[in-house]
Amino acid sequence: MSAIIPEPESKFYKVKCPECSHEMVIFSHAKMRVKCLRCDAVIAEPTGGKAIIKAEIIEEYQ
Repeated sequence: MSAIIPEPESKFYKVKCPECSHEMVIFSHAKMRVKCLRCDAVIAEPTGGKAIIKAEIIEEYQ
């Protein structure tokens, strides 16, 4: 008898900064404000659960 292992709800996203188009990887459930490494624009805001992503999501990683 095998047990079913649940999939995690959190993911990593490859996003593109709306200000400078710099690409970076961020965590979907970020606990701190995420800023672009190049132009310092806010990319994600924490909510206590899934973060609000303010950038274009290019790719998802599980």
